[in-house]
Amino acid sequence: MKWRKFNGENIHLPIKEAVAETIKREAENGIKLKVCIGTDSQVKGLDTEFATVIVFLREHSGGFMYIHNEKTKQSYHIKERMLVEVAKSIEIAYELCDLFIEYGVEMEVHADINTN
Repeated sequence: MKWRKFNGENIHLPIKEAVAETIKREAENGIKLKVCIGTDSQVKGLDTEFATVIVFLREHSGGFMYIHNEKTKQSYHIKERMLVEVAKSIEIAYELCDLFIEYGVEMEVHADINTN
């Protein structure tokens, strides 16, 4: 999986290592983090593009995010696509959950289940 920062800079480490380094760095600077994970999608012609984000919120100090984009030719019914979004978010949250527990980082998963 390729991840990048919001400014377009590629993240070369596996995402779990990059997140661990980020949490450690912020903690060393005395910053408390909260992490929000979510996925959204958009249909463009025959392609469906999913964007998953890991948003790091700094208490009283803004935030930053890591982004993963994925395109597929598979077509989805709207309800199915919403479930795929949630599944992608849960998958990355589950992969990172032990880090959040270890470092006491609050985490939430955003589920956009409104089909409008």
